[in-house]
Order: sequence, then structure tokens, then C-alpha cells
Amino acid sequence: MKLIQKISRVIFSRATIAFLLLAIQIIVIIFAYLFFSEHLLYFFGGFTVVSTIVVIHILNNRQNPAFQIAWIILIFALPVFGIFMYLWVRSQLIPKKLKSRLKLLHQKSAAFLPPSEIPSSEIKNPELKGMASYLSANNRYPLYSNTKVVYFPSGEAFFPDLLKELKKAKKFIFLEFFIIERGKMWNSVLEILKEKQKEGVEVRVLYDGTCSISLLPWDYPETLASYGIACKQYSPLKPFISTYHNNRDHRKIIVIDGKVSYTGGVNLADEYINEKMRFGYWKDVAIKFIGNATNTFTTLFLEMWNIDAPYTEVFLPYLAKNTTKESGFLIPYGDHPFDQEEVGKNVYLDMIHQAHECVHIMTPYLILDHEMITAMKLAAQRGVEVIIIMPHIPDKLYAYLLARTYYEELMDAGVKIYEFTEGFVHAKVVVRDHNCATVGTVNFDYRSFYLHYECGCYLFEHPVIPSIEKDFQATLQKCQKITIQNCKEYPLWKKAAGKILRLFAPLM
Repeated sequence: MKLIQKISRVIFSRATIAFLLLAIQIIVIIFAYLFFSEHLLYFFGGFTVVSTIVVIHILNNRQNPAFQIAWIILIFALPVFGIFMYLWVRSQLIPKKLKSRLKLLHQKSAAFLPPSEIPSSEIKNPELKGMASYLSANNRYPLYSNTKVVYFPSGEAFFPDLLKELKKAKKFIFLEFFIIERGKMWNSVLEILKEKQKEGVEVRVLYDGTCSISLLPWDYPETLASYGIACKQYSPLKPFISTYHNNRDHRKIIVIDGKVSYTGGVNLADEYINEKMRFGYWKDVAIKFIGNATNTFTTLFLEMWNIDAPYTEVFLPYLAKNTTKESGFLIPYGDHPFDQEEVGKNVYLDMIHQAHECVHIMTPYLILDHEMITAMKLAAQRGVEVIIIMPHIPDKLYAYLLARTYYEELMDAGVKIYEFTEGFVHAKVVVRDHNCATVGTVNFDYRSFYLHYECGCYLFEHPVIPSIEKDFQATLQKCQKITIQNCKEYPLWKKAAGKILRLFAPLM
């Protein structure tokens, strides 16, 4: 089994696919030289004309300029492969069907959710009012108050609390994760799920299909079904079938009885609770909600569960009315890749633009488009303290090399960058001005902003925010500050590799 998983990792890796595509390009060039040597000018001239037409079409699309530039470079650098790759991507039917299906599901779930607990007319703070208008009115994610929130500064702190809450379940348990891997963490959860199912609790598990090529057996949903647990994989990987395999379910959502929910960076695998060390200490976070805000996470889960169903179940029986009393405000939100609305990215942008004193960021990846770079630089130049905590030990070398290409430009504008020397940072946290924060699954990279299903929660003047800031400051004490001199002394080959990778960052 382990051998098959290792082989699968190699077959489906981006490096393997890139190598195969490059090989196809070379074969076409050799074929053209051998069989059309007398007409090479016409052969490549024809591809130049077609390339130009395709580029004009790309420039007139409603698309982020970074994606446009990446496609244009690819088409002119590798015209044969680039043209057919672009046409193939644009002609895919599955993403178009998913877009329609998600729109319908989101409209139905929004109808089940109650309106914002505080009317827009009664919101006095303009920053909260603006975000509530964007997320509530435009995206149908209600504003809540009276929801208790608990922040966990590590996977080890989150894990026992999760087990305790799972054991309390009386009606249903929903789990949606990007990664599930057998080991202490998942096995402990699974034993509770089995017991709860025997007690009559409805249990559903949804995980991303990438697990099936490296972490779980292909037929694992059938294994869970034998325990009475309903299970689905989102988009199991199949070789070269559709580009929608590029859109992964990166969410981490747990809902228990419609009363308690969790999200954050922690997946159900042992490295997230540091039972297994892969890249030094794994710094991650999770956040728990007790109250009506859980209803949004319930609908987010049910939307994904029903995405490939021939019908749409009624969500209302899974929504609960809670009587929790708590101060502060929060808006849980989701994001998906087919609506041309980058919710996760826009929440970050708004927080940075609205900052007066500080913006504190923890992220595992830093692969930024022009808008995000400009926002960070402008905030720092306005006198806002912008601090980014990054991993010192990366889990993906190419992503780290890419991130390093942004360091010097950001620092020149006054942004401060630190690296967590004890290992890898997987947390996705932003705290602004000590009264606003967001925690969730959204990384600062193209995949999270544009390609993945994501989720998070926007918090404003909530009593949990000091705990989030305290964790940021504690993590900062375990970091080294990156300087301009560090950037200048960085190995030349790593700088060159990062700059080359940056050309194609939106397509990676």
C-alpha cells in the first residue's frame, strides 16, 4: 500500500506533469523539424498567428492580470503546448456545471439562514458596517453576535477539546477536511464517530480527493460506510480528466448538533498535533464557535455535500437556535473558485486597507498578486505596523523560493518579515488594530485566493481577539527577523529559481 501511495505521489506531482508537458513540446518541435523542415517558417508562423489571436482573447477576458500574464508567457514560450493547454482549460464543462450548481445551493442555503442578527442601520462602526454589507448583503453570510468563541494556539490544544465535544453529540456530526490521515488523531476521532453512530447520531465525513492518492485507500468511503458513517470524497483524482481537479476542497469544518463548530488550519493528521515531526514543530491554530454562528458552517458543509447530488436536501433540520450570550460580532464566510468573487482575498484586503495601527499576519505561503503587494506596501508607508510571520522550515521548497522573491520589495516599503525558526507555520491568521481578526483556511497565495474552496471567520470587537494577538506575539518571540542583508546574501541559485517560478506563480 505504501509503495502504491509513493508511486501515486510521483505520478500526480506537478513536477511529473510539467516534465511530460515539456516533453510533448520538444517532440512536436522535433517532428516539425524532421517532416516540415522545408516549411518551418510557415509552420511556426502559423502558430505565431494563432498565439497572437489567443493572447488578444486572453487580454479581453475578465480575469486577474497576473493570470493573463502567466498564460501569455506560457503561450509565447511554448506555443504548441500553451495554446492547446489554454483552449483545453477554457473548454471544460465540469467547472461550468459546478458554478451553476453552487449558485443554486448557495441561494437555497441563504434562504434557510436567518438575516443578520443586527440590522445594517444599527451598526455604528463604519468598518464593521462595510464588511457586514460585503459579506452579508453581497455574499449572503449573516452577521452574528452572541456567539462564544474559543481560540486554540496549537493543534495539541485543539485536539482534546474536539474529542470532548464529539463525545457530547446527540443529533449529528459533520466533518469536512482537506487532509485525513490514519494515525493517533484520526483513529481517536474515528472511534468516537463509530460509537456515536451506534447511539443513533448521524455522522457524515467529507474529505478532499487528493487523500486517495497518498494518504487513504481509494475505497475508504466504503470502509467508513461499513461502520454506518456516510462518507464522500470531493473530486477524487483521475489522470488528466478535467481541470476542476485543480480546484481542491481546502476547508476544515466541524459541526456538532448545529450548536458547536470549528475551523482553522488543523487537518486530521498527526503532524498537526505534533505527534509526527515532518518540518520541525508544526505551528497551527483552530477556532471554536458556540452559538448561532455555527449555522453558517452547517450550510457551508451541506453545500459541499450536495454539490454532486441529483437533488438538494432541506438544510433547515440541521440549523439550530442557540441562546448563547456574548459580546462582539462575527461573520463566518466561505469562498469557492467559480463565482469570480475572491471573498477570502477581499476580507484580507479590506483589513489591510482599514488598518490604522497594525496588521499582524501568520501564513505558511506568500505568493502575492499586485493588489495584495500594493495594499501591504501602502499600509506600511502610511505608518501601519505590518508584520508577517512565515515558516523557516518550508513544507514545499518551490513555494518558499517563490515567497522569498517578495521579501525585499515588501521590506523596502517598511513591512517587517519574520520566520518561525522552530519549524513550519501553517496558521492562517490576521489581526488588525487589536479589535479585528480573521482565522480560517485561507493562505496568502493564488491557490487559496482563486482556485480552492475555503472558509474563515471575520471577528470584530470580540473578546477572543486579545487571545489571538497574544498568540501572535508569543509566536513572534520564536522567530528571527529577516533583513535586507539576509536577502542579499541569499544563494544566487535560489534567487534565480524563485524568479523563474514567479513567472508562472498564478498557474502553479
